[in-house]
Amino acid sequence: MSSEPQNPPMEEEEANNAAAQSKKAAKKEAAKLEKQRRREAASVAAAETADTLADNYGDVPLEELQSKSVTGREWAEIGALTADLEGRAVLVRGRAQTIRGVSKKMAFLVVREKGFTVQCVVCVAPDLVSPQMVKFITGLSRESYVDVHGIVSVPKDPIKGASQQVEIQVRKLYCINKALPALPINIEDAARSEVEIEKALQAGEQLVRVNQDTRLNFRVLDLRTPANQGIFRIQCQVENIFRQFLLSEGFVGIHTPKLIAGSSEGGSAVFKLDYKGQPACLAQSPQLHKQMAICGDFGRVFEIGPVFRAEDSFTHRHLCEFTGLDVEMEIKEHYSEVMDVVDRLFVAMFDSLNEKCKKEFEAIGKQYPFEPLKYLRKTLRLTFQEGVQMLKEAGIEVDPLGDLNTETERKLGQLVSEKYGTEFYILHRYPLAVRPFYTMPCCDDPAYSNSFDVFIRGEEIISGAQRVHVPEFLATRAESCGIEVKTISTYIDSFRYGAPPHGGFGVGLERVVMLFCALNNIRKTSLFPRDPLRIAP
Repeated sequence: MSSEPQNPPMEEEEANNAAAQSKKAAKKEAAKLEKQRRREAASVAAAETADTLADNYGDVPLEELQSKSVTGREWAEIGALTADLEGRAVLVRGRAQTIRGVSKKMAFLVVREKGFTVQCVVCVAPDLVSPQMVKFITGLSRESYVDVHGIVSVPKDPIKGASQQVEIQVRKLYCINKALPALPINIEDAARSEVEIEKALQAGEQLVRVNQDTRLNFRVLDLRTPANQGIFRIQCQVENIFRQFLLSEGFVGIHTPKLIAGSSEGGSAVFKLDYKGQPACLAQSPQLHKQMAICGDFGRVFEIGPVFRAEDSFTHRHLCEFTGLDVEMEIKEHYSEVMDVVDRLFVAMFDSLNEKCKKEFEAIGKQYPFEPLKYLRKTLRLTFQEGVQMLKEAGIEVDPLGDLNTETERKLGQLVSEKYGTEFYILHRYPLAVRPFYTMPCCDDPAYSNSFDVFIRGEEIISGAQRVHVPEFLATRAESCGIEVKTISTYIDSFRYGAPPHGGFGVGLERVVMLFCALNNIRKTSLFPRDPLRIAP
């Protein structure tokens, strides 16, 4: 009797395998159909939530910023937005200074342009502003450049976080250019005053203090603070007033070379360079050439231009490159004629600044508080010997044939302010030994010279004098000061063809602004300072 087979027949095994494969295929097909159903559902959901107002916001494509077309649109200046424009539609462009999301349906952003700021309100409204638009705006990085379209409104309560006392109800907003999400320095930190920082410390709170080197390393950001906007707008005014006043007094503007064969002031503090195989240097001043212009019969000249000094002066008031404001003029009788021009020029300048730059001074004062400069209608003049005597009476001994150092200049400024009620004055008849070779000695005492310095708040801003216009005497003076006469032969020769008595002065633009605004460092008034340690940015 034969036994039953222990394994199923071949046919049964094949049937089982076929069933398994069919089940697996059915599962795969079901998964595919489910995936397709979900994709279709997501597509429907996306269609349902698509933003019909998407054209009202977003990033502007590069193509649109490549001078593609002229549309005739007009941008309003933020500084000009006032309550008179209530209800008017405006378009403004500026930086997103601060962005604050209140909810998914509302946000505030402050937009800044040229130091002025306006608060913009973004609120979801049917057919105007979508939730997606609010989300886009709250996702912008600070300092990004934006175009804002909206309606001007006047809120009931004063706006504390913006300069303009109106709001813009945003209807459209486009990002022109995005800033990095994390900036090296925050503008809010860079604009903070020492007073704020100290108050916070006393209250147990620590605020960020941006030091000077960090500011200068990221100067492009630092320049955006309200104080810096004010400083450099005032600097522009100083230059403009200087030019316009001198033009009104019959002066002619000139431009002298900055590449010269010999040093213009004497000494070793020059930047030397190779000029096509010849030794040359950068001009320490336009001194020699502005005198040559007088010999060329221009009568009265001025120049505004760069000046280079290779001094290793690590001080608060020295730079290796600065902007010089220079004047030279014929003298009819006395070098006091030059001081008369200084007097009228700077009193006019101070008056004009005080009248026209109130907003700029206010912006500077918030970060760097200062008292307005005290000056007289007729500028005080003291002789060097009178200044030395004032110092002596105050217990400070000074060499009567030497120069004043920084400390004695400040002390004398303090004494003058207390006695005469002015922080702007002229000190003249300096010892000849401390003046340049081209300075004319006094007629009554050759130990002293027909020269002067001008001071603001106890610091020197101007040096001036009557010049030596006799060529033989000029050569002798140059030699006595250690200057190789052959290197300035063309300069001396210009006086051999007939030269009028003349004099002039030079002033540093950055130093005028620094001292008028009572700032503590000249680097604050130099756009991109150059000192012994800095040649970038």
